[in-house]
Amino acid sequence: MSVTHAPQTADVLARQDPELAEILLGELDRQSSTLQLIAAENFCSPAVLAALGSSLANKYAEGYPGARHHGGCELVDVAERLAVERAKSLFGAEHANVQSHSGSSAVLAAYAALLRPGDTVLALGLPYGGHLTHGSPANFSGRWFDFVPYGVDAETGIIDHDQVRTLARAHRPKAIVCGSIAYPRHIDYAFFREVADEVGAYLIADAAHPIGLVAGGAAPSPVPYADVVCATTHKVLRGPRGGMILCGSELAERVDRAVFPFTQGGAQMHTIAAKAVAFGEAATPAFAAYAHQVVANARVLAAALADEGLVVTTGGTDTHLVTADPALLGVDGRTARGRLAAAGMVLDCCALPHADLRGLRLGTAAVTTQGMAEKEMAGIAALLAGVVRGEVESARAREEVRDLVGGFPPYPA
Repeated sequence: MSVTHAPQTADVLARQDPELAEILLGELDRQSSTLQLIAAENFCSPAVLAALGSSLANKYAEGYPGARHHGGCELVDVAERLAVERAKSLFGAEHANVQSHSGSSAVLAAYAALLRPGDTVLALGLPYGGHLTHGSPANFSGRWFDFVPYGVDAETGIIDHDQVRTLARAHRPKAIVCGSIAYPRHIDYAFFREVADEVGAYLIADAAHPIGLVAGGAAPSPVPYADVVCATTHKVLRGPRGGMILCGSELAERVDRAVFPFTQGGAQMHTIAAKAVAFGEAATPAFAAYAHQVVANARVLAAALADEGLVVTTGGTDTHLVTADPALLGVDGRTARGRLAAAGMVLDCCALPHADLRGLRLGTAAVTTQGMAEKEMAGIAALLAGVVRGEVESARAREEVRDLVGGFPPYPA
């Protein structure tokens, strides 16, 4: 990354809307001067940002290439076809829909394509890392479908495969969902395919978190096993905020119609163009090296946090995710997050399996994009633990954070 798009945009805004320009520059400063350890966030490239701010933002394009409900779509059709072909090639999928506005929108469309209200669905329970779209009563999923949750082993934190099989045989679900927002290990897609086949269920993989690692060859792919794969295009994949769906050719029409016209209207063509840019970037050797470094960094971070006294869920990680319980340091997850925020270390809380308190969820995608490696991960873990224990004052920690990130700007000038 050579230049940042944000100041250029702010220069234009400064003349017309200085108030908003100040907000943009302030956010750029926040991102550049604090540690971004939120597992779902990353820094997309200047090329992705350029596509997001392009003239394609002006174009209405309901429908699909060659079958739009608006005129003047000749060039946006080319852009969408390019995004689709790049996604198919990158992930080895027969069909790709790149119009979903978010990961949740992609999951909604997958359910709409395969299910009817009242159908039974087996998914990872929310206390064990399941997403809102996996059956939360506050979400459309929990209101429209009958979700049966499976969990993780109380000792290891690993998905309880015996329970999955037992529940599937007992409830005969119409679909089984595998995927999580806080599960740091690889998912055994072959196992879930076997169980789905045994009970006659569709298999839906919610790969929002690992899909970038899949693109870089650093995680197993769900594409050969799942009927439908839902994903986001940001996180480790490092594209624009948005979603996509991968599936076989036999479900292509059902998936496309579930996205438009059933769940969405006009496609966001500037975002789709930015997805095409990101898919192109993810197909390079440089991205593969990046994805493997993301995992290497996460493993070092997990081990270093364990050495500092945090209890790391599952004893480590296979991915960009690390979840940990700071209770042995004398605080719960919410208190720890607050102390760390004051120190300029930005991360999330998450549910801890078989526990009433919340823990910490960290990710290494953004800091790896900045160029940080194993040495920096060990230092981050030590500083984090010192802040959580109260041994390092927030003002001092914030200076240390500024010094660290100052050597790794996300958008070098």
